Amino acid sequence: MKIEYITLAIYLGLLLLLGGYFSKFNKNLSDFVRGGGQGTWWMVGTSMLMSGISAFTFTGNASAAYQGGPSLLVIYMANCAGYAMGGLFLGRWFRQTRAYTTADVVRSRFGTSVEQFSAFFWVILGPFAAAIQLYALALFASTALQLPLVPLIIIIGIIVTFYSTMGGKWAVMATDFVQALVLLSITMLVFYLSTKAIGGFGAFFDYFKDPRFAEDFSFFNEPGHFPEDRFTIKWALIVFFMQFYSQISLTTAGRFIAAKDGREASRASWWAFLLMALGSAIWFLPPMVARFLFEADIMASGLEKPAESAYSFIATKLLPNGMMGIMIAAMFAATMSSMDSGLNGQVGNIVRNIIPRIRGALGNHNELPPKTELRICHVATLVLGTLIISYSIFLSIQDKIALFDAYLIIGSIVGVPMGFPLFMALWFKKLPNWSYFPIYGSCMIPSIWSFIDQRQTGVSWTMQERTLWILAFGLLATLICRLFYAKSSAESRQKTVDFFKTMHHPIDYEKEIGSSEIDYSQYFVLSKAVFLVGAMVLLLLFIPNPWSQRLYVIYISLFFFSISGILYWGGNKVRNRIHPDES
Repeated sequence: MKIEYITLAIYLGLLLLLGGYFSKFNKNLSDFVRGGGQGTWWMVGTSMLMSGISAFTFTGNASAAYQGGPSLLVIYMANCAGYAMGGLFLGRWFRQTRAYTTADVVRSRFGTSVEQFSAFFWVILGPFAAAIQLYALALFASTALQLPLVPLIIIIGIIVTFYSTMGGKWAVMATDFVQALVLLSITMLVFYLSTKAIGGFGAFFDYFKDPRFAEDFSFFNEPGHFPEDRFTIKWALIVFFMQFYSQISLTTAGRFIAAKDGREASRASWWAFLLMALGSAIWFLPPMVARFLFEADIMASGLEKPAESAYSFIATKLLPNGMMGIMIAAMFAATMSSMDSGLNGQVGNIVRNIIPRIRGALGNHNELPPKTELRICHVATLVLGTLIISYSIFLSIQDKIALFDAYLIIGSIVGVPMGFPLFMALWFKKLPNWSYFPIYGSCMIPSIWSFIDQRQTGVSWTMQERTLWILAFGLLATLICRLFYAKSSAESRQKTVDFFKTMHHPIDYEKEIGSSEIDYSQYFVLSKAVFLVGAMVLLLLFIPNPWSQRLYVIYISLFFFSISGILYWGGNKVRNRIHPDES
């Protein structure tokens, strides 16, 4: 197991070096929180993908695949549908808002009061969502490395916080790209080895007919078969809608604002769509194979929630010596990107949206110098990182809520009411600016009543029941508010018109931002980093393994070398376009 520690240490060192290099790109707040709006489609799209998967995919969601088979794929179908919408038009629209943060977009649509409410709420809730991701990663690493959970949470949290403080959005996007290559290459290998271990696709699907698994592995199950009526048709419809509608709301604007222009944002979303479709096809077969072949071993592991270790168990079982370190390293990096919403994204809300309003309320309307803004970004990142570590430790010491369920419970109780008016505000143009709070308040009524009713009757609401009532109340409130649009002030109506006008006005990159060395240097830096990862993987050839398994090492190395060459070619092409005299 010592080789796994060495592999992990080297890989994390490379990511920190990469983050340190990209920190040079941070000259002001825009650079730190949105990469200056200069990200390329392949960089932004890959970061979008990695922000949506993380280690949770291979613990919480893998446990759902282990227990209920293909039912959870409805979540990833919704993700793909959302990315397709982004590729068709939403990515272009959101980038063209010219926003720095999602709270900027909210202010443009609803005004300052909603901006402040949303920004404060996200700063409070964001660290908890990130803590779930940190806990998922520590659980995965704890299982694979046989180390205690809480110390791992603290160590990983410190690394992630330091990394995010140092590099900002540029570092997040750069490392997202590198770790996506690691993650995809190694998970494709686990997929292949799992398929081989079970005897091919035919044998795999034969297990679905086995009486031991047939009932659990139906795509839709009967109510009562799983706790909270999970994996039923009703559950699938609600989860699909929750996931899909969260992808096509104003809350997703933040994922596109780092792109160079609307066209790059659209391409980024299509790229994320392709990567998510590929991932959905390969990530959840291994935990199902683990159920078929190693159920007794997994359930006898002694862990509090053994199903959540299914993916790490089968990866440890099948990967050649030394490669589990790469898998764990990929999980580390994946969580760095997922924690971006709890760190880098929330830092943007604090420095861009909260602090200026507080200073203005105190009578100081002068803008802060860029260096001061960056220093505040660093301090805010450290504070939020501490909160995330604390929340994650709390999750680790309680045993009442399963990881997969915790994520969906947060989404249905808080996320759906919070996001519903932001969803409606995008698709209902003639919705008054003041309508956010009436719609949000209406959505919260079923959420609050579900707890009161549970306390009185002792019967808990399912996630499906709560979400349906939230949607019904929210839709009714939206239709009522819509009736008052004509009676709102002319100034308010004009702000709404201006918001949609700006959102549909294309960005002229040359005029609004201007070409710079960053346009091609991001290609060259990542080309070198990817090449270095490929060279490091080759060192695993010196580890004792059968030659058939050493071929897997060569495959991953060649994968990285190929991508490195493509990036170098792309960088030269962009540089020659910007500086034709130097070609």
